[in-house]
Amino acid sequence: MIARVLYRKNVQGVLNYVLGKTESTILGFQNTYSDTDTDTQFFGRVLHYLGNRHDTEKRYLHASLNLPRGEHLNDTDFFELAKNYMEHMGYGEQPFIVVRHNDTKHEHIHIVSTTIKEDCLQINLSNDIRRSIATQKHLEKEFGLSPSPDTKQTKELPVYDMPHFRNEDSNGVKFYIQDIVNNTLQKYKVRSFNELSRLLEPHHIEVRTVNYNGRIGVAYGISVKDGYRSRFINGYTVHPQLSGPKLQKVFEANKKSTLLPMVKKRLEKQLLTTYGLFRTINPEHLPDILKAYQKLDCRIDFDENGKAMDFIIYDKSGHVLHSEEIATNIGIRQNTELFDSEHTQMYAESEQLELELQRCIREAYQSGYQNSRSNILFSEHIDRISITEVVAEMARSERFLFISKYLNMDNHKLGKLIKNRIDIVKNKLYATETIKEEQELHKKAELLKDSIRKGLFDTPKQKEVLYELLGSIGTEYENGTLSYTHSNRHKIKLDFGNIPLPNQIDFYASRSFIRENGKVLDGLLNDRSEKEMDLGPTAIFLPLMFPRVYDAMVPKYRQQFDRLSLKTYYKYGQSMQVSFEKSPSDHIEFFNAKGFYFERKEERIYIRSIYPKSPVSVPLAPKMQTYLESSKDLNKTLENQTIILEDIVSKGRDSLKNLWSTYLVERGQYKKAAYLFILDGIRPNLPLEILEHHMDNGLREALESVAKIQLDRKQAHILRKGIYALGNLLGGERPRSEEAFNGFKDELTDYSKYKSRGFSM
Repeated sequence: MIARVLYRKNVQGVLNYVLGKTESTILGFQNTYSDTDTDTQFFGRVLHYLGNRHDTEKRYLHASLNLPRGEHLNDTDFFELAKNYMEHMGYGEQPFIVVRHNDTKHEHIHIVSTTIKEDCLQINLSNDIRRSIATQKHLEKEFGLSPSPDTKQTKELPVYDMPHFRNEDSNGVKFYIQDIVNNTLQKYKVRSFNELSRLLEPHHIEVRTVNYNGRIGVAYGISVKDGYRSRFINGYTVHPQLSGPKLQKVFEANKKSTLLPMVKKRLEKQLLTTYGLFRTINPEHLPDILKAYQKLDCRIDFDENGKAMDFIIYDKSGHVLHSEEIATNIGIRQNTELFDSEHTQMYAESEQLELELQRCIREAYQSGYQNSRSNILFSEHIDRISITEVVAEMARSERFLFISKYLNMDNHKLGKLIKNRIDIVKNKLYATETIKEEQELHKKAELLKDSIRKGLFDTPKQKEVLYELLGSIGTEYENGTLSYTHSNRHKIKLDFGNIPLPNQIDFYASRSFIRENGKVLDGLLNDRSEKEMDLGPTAIFLPLMFPRVYDAMVPKYRQQFDRLSLKTYYKYGQSMQVSFEKSPSDHIEFFNAKGFYFERKEERIYIRSIYPKSPVSVPLAPKMQTYLESSKDLNKTLENQTIILEDIVSKGRDSLKNLWSTYLVERGQYKKAAYLFILDGIRPNLPLEILEHHMDNGLREALESVAKIQLDRKQAHILRKGIYALGNLLGGERPRSEEAFNGFKDELTDYSKYKSRGFSM
């Protein structure tokens, strides 16, 4: 199902369109004197009367609910669907009409209401698109409809399967034109009527202009394949903002855009870079080449004989530019030697290909290091990895696949070409990374000094926490020298005296957590701004990763960290639950289920958490506060928070481990979450509705898979006991123990890293 929400300043035109279709049925009314027999003219006067109590441009709601082709709801169910939708969107007490149209191949209804309440206040429209998406998904399940896509897709203007317009259906024509032209002007930075006409052509809309003594008038009409042509409608009649003078102002503003020269310069550079890579290009291949190599959308213009004459770039900035607008020497006709060929072939001896191959090799070293998840330094990885492994990593990259597609060179020659360049890239990359690592180690040394000089820790705990502090930033200390953990490649003289070892050494930190912890400590000690610190949502889990470090912090720094990490996680949490949130109450209850709660203090709403050591809170942004306060049940929802939170605490799910499990589930890392669930009994803190979504999306299969692995492991353990006893008699070797997967491995804690050193768990 697809739900669409539009707002209007006037209601009569919308009602005329909705009620004017010959193939339409009124399914019912709500909050009027009769659900079935309300007079439509009277209803229109009611909406007009309510809407004119407020001077907003968004006085009236026009929503449409569209089913996928082939799916069906009877009138009763469709009306119930509409009522449910309006209730979740906050219009449960507003008057509205539901009309079913039967003029397209997909079933759909229109809902018309007003955003103005009887008390002259407007319904809060904050996050209306979020609520509409969440409500849509909720109703899809409730009414057994096909789910809409979860992933955000690049929005393309649809080439409509045209409704069967009739000559008298002027409102249908008008609203269709209004819809398409509006969307086009939002997607593209149109600079002329000619450009607008070209963009509207695929949507069967024609544009006519008339010059009245320098004042341009515009009219729109529809022409479709079956011969139907609508009469041309004046632009102002379609919508006041789509009149000739209004559009001229838009075009002039787009022409004077300060970004336009920079866009042209960037596109010129991208095109020249592409040209430098090829000996010849078949013009028909240019769109594919630019899409793959430069992520540019391109269209070729052909003459009447089918010969390529020019190309147009549809840039991500919204500007649509012909080649001559970008640069005079960049077009197809200006580069005949390059484009006058039926074949496309890269220039093997070009300087640009040399640069691209070097970039491929460099990226192969980097991606290989990231995928290895090893503890060694990048420079050590560069030094150790074989040429075969680099080439294998390279062959998987999009850049290399693009090169191999158009280079037209056999594998033997291509392999030789790459091999000759690997040593050059390797030596340069090794030297660069070595310098970076030395500089980074010096920064870490200064960070350690600052933590002592600026009193990051309680004085009694300062000495005993130094060992964990060193590990938390990826370093170790021995005999007056500081080095990276697991590497002696770089060393710095540093006098910390004798550092006492803790009784139990049981942590391993992944590179990502070490990096995040370094950002936090540097930010706290050097008063960095939030923007400079650039914390990620995993910052909130640092006390779980490095408990002694954060327990020993003085209150000043610990509170500052807790406040920053809470704010960052709250921002992340909003984005993760957006597609499930149907109302302000949902926003609060979903966060409650994760262990967060909201409270009022001095006319502000704050969010807090059950997890941090210090009782910190973060004020909500004004827009979010307004959104929550739009709920008529806000006070009741705030009062009910304690029930949810007490349930979390009573079941022992008030640990950061549970929130970490939640994070893994939300990120789709179901296998890791399943191991935590099965092996350690750690449950995610999630509302039931969201948990059910993830169960259907793959979490259930992951749990079943891990449970089976564990069952097989127990059976194998019993079997091994028998094999081991028999092996002793026969002189066989003892079988190696099988390492169980640790859900925290390379993310929080991997105790197995220290087994060989005698560290206890």
